[in-house]
Amino acid sequence: MSSTVQTSTFGWTILFLSWLMASIATLGSLYFSEVMQFPPCVLCWYQRVCLFPLVIIIPAGLFPFDKGIVRYALPLTLAGWLTAAYHNLLYTGVIPKSLQPCSKGVSCTEDYITLFGFLTIPLLSLLTFSFVAALLLLLITKRRSV
Repeated sequence: MSSTVQTSTFGWTILFLSWLMASIATLGSLYFSEVMQFPPCVLCWYQRVCLFPLVIIIPAGLFPFDKGIVRYALPLTLAGWLTAAYHNLLYTGVIPKSLQPCSKGVSCTEDYITLFGFLTIPLLSLLTFSFVAALLLLLITKRRSV
């Protein structure tokens, strides 16, 4: 197999994994709000604004494979990551509640679920954005090294 084909296959796989993670997170988010009836807070909505379009944007780079899709997906991913990081700092109490944007409606520090004793909804969001960002950055570095 030629180097170009191997690089293209590797890149496609990385991009597909990014899309798969974003899709699973989107379905999980919709499950929490629509099935389990957990109303999303303001920060959760901002994270959804960054996450949901990735499910449509990333496949645009899969068929046919186009590494350039990263320039559209990465800014959304990083904005979602920053929002999720702020949400986690607020949730864990590092940032005082006086700086909470969720003053009306659902609290940003509401504890709906804790999986395995430590995985909260804000942490799941942060992990998702971290994973997708890492994969997209890997795709950029792989493209430059070839």
